[in-house]
Amino acid sequence: MVSGAASPAAGAHFAGAQGPTVEQQPLVPLPLSENEDSENLAENEDSGTLATLLFQSAGSGNLEEVKKLLASGADPCSHDKFGRNALMYAAMNGHTDIARCLLDAGTPWNTLDGSGKCAGDYAMEGVHESTFNLLLDKGVQSELIFGALEKNKEKSEFSNRHYLEERILFSEDRLLDGESKGIMMSWEKPLMEAHAKALCAGGGDILNIGFGMGLVDTAIQSYQPALHTIIEAHPEVYKRMISSGWAEKPNVRIIFSRWQDALPSLGTYDGIFFDTYGEYYEDLAEFHKWLPQLLKPGGIYSFFNGLCADNAFFHVVYCQLVSLVLSQMGFEVQFIPLPIKECLDEKVWEGVSHKYWQLDTYFLPVCQKADEN
Repeated sequence: MVSGAASPAAGAHFAGAQGPTVEQQPLVPLPLSENEDSENLAENEDSGTLATLLFQSAGSGNLEEVKKLLASGADPCSHDKFGRNALMYAAMNGHTDIARCLLDAGTPWNTLDGSGKCAGDYAMEGVHESTFNLLLDKGVQSELIFGALEKNKEKSEFSNRHYLEERILFSEDRLLDGESKGIMMSWEKPLMEAHAKALCAGGGDILNIGFGMGLVDTAIQSYQPALHTIIEAHPEVYKRMISSGWAEKPNVRIIFSRWQDALPSLGTYDGIFFDTYGEYYEDLAEFHKWLPQLLKPGGIYSFFNGLCADNAFFHVVYCQLVSLVLSQMGFEVQFIPLPIKECLDEKVWEGVSHKYWQLDTYFLPVCQKADEN
């Protein structure tokens, strides 16, 4: 998916699971066949004839007509009864020039229709590479600009304050917050083992931020690192760590703190894993700024990749965004695909209020810092 390489953008291990800011339409999705009468494409009472013609022209590939309609006052953000706008119709048929025209006219790249799909999803499904790349570039650039704007805003409080103050529920196969949202679940065990294998490939000192159920830390211990540092901020998780004997392991150092507060006391590491709950993409981006001084040359960094895990296209955008930022910092970045569909039948989610993962493939990030030699 991504070979190299804001808003809330993550799965269970981050607070915002809804993806980038979107214009979600409260509409019931209806099927649309390829041969459906064009008069049925648009039934939005407010948008009128211009919107109907815009949808038809965008879907059929008539660029000149699209330009004329926009010049005549057609709203580039209007949608039909399915919640689909002209950009989606252009994307599902691979009309890249029209998609570019609509984006330039102000159509949001990340609007969702009634079925939860954006234009990028339709381009992916239709295997329209040029249209997909156009929308991907637009998404990444938009989020870079949004991130730059967010830097100038003062944060009144840290993002996961509510999570750190609430009671959490432990069970054999899951860890839930006070609203029965999954913090961590046992289906992730193979993923955590894969992360640990990548992190511990060179041995040495390992840092993990976010203990949770201890899945990745248990896997890390199997590689017998020289020093295994764990940062955990939730008091109940920390108490459970102590009662489970983690503090008695000779190579384990536990820091009961938010990672932001612990940074001044940290050294350098051969492998670093980041997996927090109740935080946002901005928190992950903030941690990335510290990576150059925390990770040794040649070291490996990874994180739980729950970025927009409820929408395939948004997931690609954020993977690409992370890859771009880390590559500019001198890291070699790759995402390793791991099929996980068979691990996620509906029974897995029984009793969990939010299905935080909805994709068939997990893309495991492996980011290596350049070796000085």
